[in-house]
Amino acid sequence: MGRSRRTLPEELLLLALDPATGTTAQPQSLDLGLAGAQLVELALAGRIAPDGDRIAVVLPRPTGDPTLDSALELLRRRGSPVRAVHWIGGPRLGLRQTYLTHLERCGMVHAVAGQMCGVLPTTRYQATDTAISREIRARLDSAIRTGVPPDPRTAALAALAHAVGLGKHLYPGNEGRSCRSRLRDLIRHDPMGGLVAHAVMDVQNGVAAQPRRAPAATAGRPPGRTPTAESATVPVQVTARRGAMARAVAH
Repeated sequence: MGRSRRTLPEELLLLALDPATGTTAQPQSLDLGLAGAQLVELALAGRIAPDGDRIAVVLPRPTGDPTLDSALELLRRRGSPVRAVHWIGGPRLGLRQTYLTHLERCGMVHAVAGQMCGVLPTTRYQATDTAISREIRARLDSAIRTGVPPDPRTAALAALAHAVGLGKHLYPGNEGRSCRSRLRDLIRHDPMGGLVAHAVMDVQNGVAAQPRRAPAATAGRPPGRTPTAESATVPVQVTARRGAMARAVAH
């Protein structure tokens, strides 16, 4: 896989990044979404495929993306298909920071040091090229407002955005209600995206222990609502103590 194209985890992170404040919406659920976005990206690259509610490695050859290849190798080491909900619910310490660091290296964001309450050091990330974020958003808007079935990548991005609770961040207020509903409905256009999005919501709802039926049986079913507040934002990175607390809540 070349690096000329942004991956789904990168696009999801850019969607969640507030250009004004440098914070990410839905930080805990976003971490789950990034793990899920890796699965979809690997599926689009032909490395994995859904097997009921499980993920099976079908081609262990590296993609050329170090972060994706690390996830692929972990999946390969499992030796047998793994339930998507168990994979997404597993520890993914530092995944969001890994992608933020990569976006910074690529010049798409830059780090801004600050302090919380005048004492605790924080790091926020400001977008340096808002045209990229606008292009990603335009793809979602087109899929939502034209009614034309989106390509698998855009459909999966929409499913993940809904699953992590970005609807009210992207389409706020009463005027955005119909767009949020359509965003939710796009989950049915990509089987892998739908499987992963449902797994993300299952982890948040605490139902990971119950097996889910195959995507074909659930693809058209509207997903359940997530318990997290869709409009919440916090700094992307604070002190180690605060980061540990956030990870404890997320996992």
